[in-house]
This record gives sequence, structure tokens and C-alpha cells, in this order.
Amino acid sequence: MDITNEKFQDYAEQHTSPEDPLLQKINRDTYANFLYPRMLSGHLQGRMLSMLSKMIRPRFILEIGTYTGYSALCLAEGLQPDGKLTTIDINEELEGRTTASFAESLYSAMIDFRIGDAQEIIPQLDNQFDLVFIDADKENYSNYYELVLQKVNKGGYILADNVLWSGKVLNEPEKTDIETERLREFNKMITKDDRVENVLLPIRDGIMVIRKLV
Repeated sequence: MDITNEKFQDYAEQHTSPEDPLLQKINRDTYANFLYPRMLSGHLQGRMLSMLSKMIRPRFILEIGTYTGYSALCLAEGLQPDGKLTTIDINEELEGRTTASFAESLYSAMIDFRIGDAQEIIPQLDNQFDLVFIDADKENYSNYYELVLQKVNKGGYILADNVLWSGKVLNEPEKTDIETERLREFNKMITKDDRVENVLLPIRDGIMVIRKLV
């Protein structure tokens, strides 16, 4: 199910600030060389991530799911001058290409790129985060959320991508799969969690915006 009207998407991108040349390069390279390029945040969502980061002005950002580095660079645009973005991905085959893209950016010295299991790495992190972006394996969204919530400052934000999952979250339960079911559970859990407030934005594949209250 395609939940984004292609004409609306094109119109929105035409009336959104453009990607910088490096982001355009990563976008083209991802679509040319990777099997699932739709995993890339892309122009419209990337500019939204950048805008939110610039509004929040985080000192420390955590990203779970680096892929080819596009979203990390968008989020880094809002970092404070002494800030740091830690991004984690389990796919070591992406490391060389993604590291090279980070090295080309203005934010290379501010990015801590780690390869490994996020559920093992997150407890080892010392920083308290102002902004977290979850965009990894959907089965573990709830686990990632509980791990990072204690590391998010009061008033800080968690963004979770793909929470509409191409519209599959609307399917009948008997027509589901494990990823869809876990995302349904995640969305319900967030909505009932009195430690946070949230809004689900139907942008692209759905982004849950979560603000920590306590």
C-alpha cells in the first residue's frame, strides 16, 4: 500500500529547501547501489529531520539505524557547536561507504559511528540525549524505546520512523506479520505511556514524535 500521493509528494519537495550536494550524492548512490533504497529518509523527510533538529538545538543526538548516513547528516545540522551525534548500525558491510560520506561532511568531527547491536551498545553510552531517532529493525522498537527513554533528558525528544509501515498497521490482525504487529504494539504503548506526550505524523511512512515529560 502506497500511503503517499506521488503528486503531493512531488509538489511538497518542489516547495521544500533543497538537499545540499553531499545529501544529493548519497541519495543517488543509495538508489543506484542498494537493494532497498526506500530505507533512505530522502529529501522531504530529511529536511523535516533537519528542521526539527534546528528547532530543538540538541547537544547530544542518538540515532539507531544509520543505513547510508543520510538521516544522520540531516540531524547533525541542528547540533550545538560542541555537540555530538552517535549513530549505530548493525550492518558492517555499510561501514566503509557510510564512513566516507561522513568524512566529506561539515559534521565529520561531531559524528560517532558505531557498528554493532544497538541493544548492547546503548547501555554503554554515557551521554544524556536531547534527541533520539529510531529507524532500525521494527521488531525491537519497543526495546529500543525503553533503553533510550532513561537516557533522554526531561523535555527531550524521540522520533520513531516507519510507524505506519506502508499502511500495514491498518490491516486486520489475522492478515499481519511480526514487524507490523510489533509496530502496532509500539504505537499503542507510546499512546498509553504517561511519561511522554506524542503525535503521529503521517509524513511519508509515518513518524512518531515523542516528548519526555518526566
